Amino acid sequence: MDPAEALGQESWGPPGPSEPQRRSAGGPRTGRGRDADGRRRARAAERRRAAAEVKRSRARSRQGPVPRATPQARAADRHRSALLFMVIILGVLIAAVAVLGGLFASSMRTRPVPLADPLHIYPVTQTTPGQCPAGTRGVTGQSGGGPACYRLEQGLAIHEVSELYVQPSRLRDGGYDVALTLRSADRNAFADLTRSTVGRDLAFVVRDEIVTLPRVDMAITDGKIIVTGTQDRAAAVRLVRELRGR
Repeated sequence: MDPAEALGQESWGPPGPSEPQRRSAGGPRTGRGRDADGRRRARAAERRRAAAEVKRSRARSRQGPVPRATPQARAADRHRSALLFMVIILGVLIAAVAVLGGLFASSMRTRPVPLADPLHIYPVTQTTPGQCPAGTRGVTGQSGGGPACYRLEQGLAIHEVSELYVQPSRLRDGGYDVALTLRSADRNAFADLTRSTVGRDLAFVVRDEIVTLPRVDMAITDGKIIVTGTQDRAAAVRLVRELRGR
């Protein structure tokens, strides 16, 4: 037999490694190799830890040391906190007082002022000297020349008002006026009355006596009446008392 045929294709290539050689080349490493790899990994991890520590040290050095609070600083902080708390409490109290004051003032303005006797308001149609004759629809009062009879038309009766007080005069320095505000139930009737009596006098009568005779300058539609012409504050206070029937 031809030696080439007996050996087959293997006779044409380089001789392969023997079985023991193949196991040595492809099998696991020896214990000495494993120890060397472990030491290399440990040294690499140590270098990484050292580098991280260096970075942290540099960051702390740039930030500077954290100062410790002294007892004086802590006391100052407590003082500032207490002062801020007091300012907040004071602000809350001031706001509460302002709100309560506004509510109280509003309630005082809306509380009706009762009149001891009805206040009758009549348009004056004619004024004649002397006493009113019996059966005359009028009231006797005082004028610049003595007693006078004021003849009256149908008017209205007021039993309570929203406001009645003395205020400084808007027309005369040092003078005083009497401000009277009607309630909503009487405002429309009074507006109609003043529309028809512009330029005439209205007699304010309490217990069949004329208290005041204001002249109507314009129609009053909001119920706010200002009586001017009182001599001084004492006279204005007296007029308020008479209008209230006291």
